[in-house]
Amino acid sequence: MRRREFITLLGGSAAAWPLAARAQQVPARRVGVLMSVAADGPEGQARFAAFLKGLAQLGWTEGRNVRIDTRWGAGDAERTRKNVAELIALGPDVILASGDHPVVGLRQATRTVPIVFVTVADPVGDGVVESLARPGGNFTGFSLFEFGFQAKWLELLKEIAPGVKRVAVIREAGTANGTAQFTAIQTVAPALGVELRPIGVRDAGEIERGIAAFARSPNGGLIVTGSAPAAVHRDLIVTLAARHKLPAVYVARFFVTAGGLISYGPDIVDQHRRAAAYIDRILKGEKPADLPVQNPTKFELVINLKTARALGLEVPPTLLARADEVIE
Repeated sequence: MRRREFITLLGGSAAAWPLAARAQQVPARRVGVLMSVAADGPEGQARFAAFLKGLAQLGWTEGRNVRIDTRWGAGDAERTRKNVAELIALGPDVILASGDHPVVGLRQATRTVPIVFVTVADPVGDGVVESLARPGGNFTGFSLFEFGFQAKWLELLKEIAPGVKRVAVIREAGTANGTAQFTAIQTVAPALGVELRPIGVRDAGEIERGIAAFARSPNGGLIVTGSAPAAVHRDLIVTLAARHKLPAVYVARFFVTAGGLISYGPDIVDQHRRAAAYIDRILKGEKPADLPVQNPTKFELVINLKTARALGLEVPPTLLARADEVIE
């Protein structure tokens, strides 16, 4: 081989080495995503898609400069614990934790990996952060409610169904989230002349038994608070409410699109989109301790008129006028 040809070949190979190396590189940053809901549910996919879109708008593209490892808990605390261990073992730079179960598991597992949470009802009361303004540890994120917000559910139920005297509150027993939401509803129940009864959501059987027993007496209604098990059993809860002719107020829009009567709550999908900004800031060097916990900024009132008619309810015009969406 002539010397000039050898030098040309060598130079061409050297130029190709960086390209080949870049093509084989694993993305520089690693993000864990721990969802409390099921992978095959429409709300879970919508939340995850909003998060990915938020990241993309900030320049983070999976497979190019970030790797995303995702686990789904489907409302199962034991499965979530396993998911936590798997994600921590992968060595993520930061984790998005959606829901109470993931946050509880991560608090027990790590004090160093940065965590951005969403859909947590009371992060200060739960001991997740020291304060909203200065979280102080490895957690920050977006709270699900401002304190006392849940009282609005009972007010809405009385507005759309004034004859309701007894209300079953479907909440996740044994969790700070479930307790906080039930307590907030209790604060306004006496003034509205309503008797409350809690119903657990551990599994389908508990839900069915609880609602069936409650529905044996007249003048009843339901409030479905925010939890991963309630989201997983969405269709069952909506079906039981219809079967037993119980007017019900739900925490989120996806219950109403599934046939529920009315929902009022924060835009959870939007919170996942906003969480991408905190992930971005942490990947660029900021610390969770310095990023204040944010309250919801978007709320939505959704009413299903078809369900109202099936229950024999006439929705007040003032309530219709306030609705963000009316399903015919």
